[in-house]
Amino acid sequence: MRSVASIMHLDLDAFFAAVEQRDKPSLRGKPVCVGGVGARGVVATASYEARKFGARSAMPTAEARRRCPPGTAFLHPRGDAYRASSRVVMGILREVSPVVEQVSVDEAYVDLAAGSGLDLSPDGVRAVAQQIIAEISSATGGLTASAGIASSKMLAKIGSDLEKPAGLVVVPPGRELQVLAPLSVRVVSGIGPATEARLRSFGVETVADLQRMERTDLVSIFGAAHGGSLHELARARDDREVVVEREAKSVSAEETFEHDVVDREILDAELVSLARRTAARLGKSAAFARTVTIKARQHDFSTATRSETLLHPTGDAGVILDVARRLLAGIDVSDGLRLLGVGVSGLGTHAQEQLRFGDPEEVQLPFDGTDTPEADVPATPAGDVRRTPGPAAYNGEAPPAWWPGEDIAHTEHGAGWVWGSGLGRVTVRFEGPTTGPGRVRTFASDDPELSKADPPQW
Repeated sequence: MRSVASIMHLDLDAFFAAVEQRDKPSLRGKPVCVGGVGARGVVATASYEARKFGARSAMPTAEARRRCPPGTAFLHPRGDAYRASSRVVMGILREVSPVVEQVSVDEAYVDLAAGSGLDLSPDGVRAVAQQIIAEISSATGGLTASAGIASSKMLAKIGSDLEKPAGLVVVPPGRELQVLAPLSVRVVSGIGPATEARLRSFGVETVADLQRMERTDLVSIFGAAHGGSLHELARARDDREVVVEREAKSVSAEETFEHDVVDREILDAELVSLARRTAARLGKSAAFARTVTIKARQHDFSTATRSETLLHPTGDAGVILDVARRLLAGIDVSDGLRLLGVGVSGLGTHAQEQLRFGDPEEVQLPFDGTDTPEADVPATPAGDVRRTPGPAAYNGEAPPAWWPGEDIAHTEHGAGWVWGSGLGRVTVRFEGPTTGPGRVRTFASDDPELSKADPPQW
């Protein structure tokens, strides 16, 4: 831990959804969920408007649909659009310091001490962060970011979460324990649902409670490595440095059970959760993966891993789950598993996947009662919700022609985005970052005047 608050963690607010709202004026101020649109899809990002209804990252899209009101937009991710904005943001950070550790497409640590001539007093670093946040908003068409600055990476990341959105928290040296004390133990690096549940059984719910536990007690409960780490981190002792790292090569999620598990139904339920979490983390990186791996640690701490490489990259939780189930079926669990993990690797920026969805469902289009698609689609009374079978109803051998939210262009009407598709038709809203809400028109899916388009310039 440093003697000055010189590590900044910057996180773009609801990044994917914010980019969609920037590029699609008709969605501004409305609930938006970005992620898998299929029956087993997972939300990668929910806008703050959608979060008010309980939608959140890693939630099954089907559950988010049930929670969110009519008119909520459920959009397929546009990786190229997110990466374009991310490059601008990371470029701004590298102008401040040469030491930037990019964690994902929308967050990074910055070593302010490595910058040239920066004032590292609490007021000085606050001024630097305010300038960075303002420059990001100006350079990205209005995207907002939150930042935390502290003497360690853990405290900086916690700080960036405390006052979202568009928040800025500086933790002065000597205030770390006071900031940590009232927070949930979940803010401590390495504490997941299983560790949280185990701590709760001992009456430990806040970091203050954890700070009162002796190292020997934590080691006896969690082992030397994990227990010792919890003891140090609860006291804000985090010596990890900001390092310039290459792009992540894998994404994973795992769970350690309080008791060894032999019941395959329980293990399958855990696989479902792990596949969703892995897909959400993959989505946060705006990436797709070719290889799925499971890790199973037995009661005697021996560990087995199994992998399968797909024909096409995927970001779909359902596909990841299917493969993980096949792999786990080949592992003997009769003596019980103490840990189960799901990971993906072979990451790339595009998917050409063979999608597999469950029972057909309908895609809810973002409809506010004021727009009437033209062509042969009948008008809808205000307050009703138009539903058109779209990508979620797909059950064939090739991906659907058009994804909801995808960039599209028409030779006469110009650029827009896919409002919905199905039954051989595609509905397009013609608008962009610098226009007002645009008109909606419907065409045949194979209309030769339609073509896929690059993300718009903001």
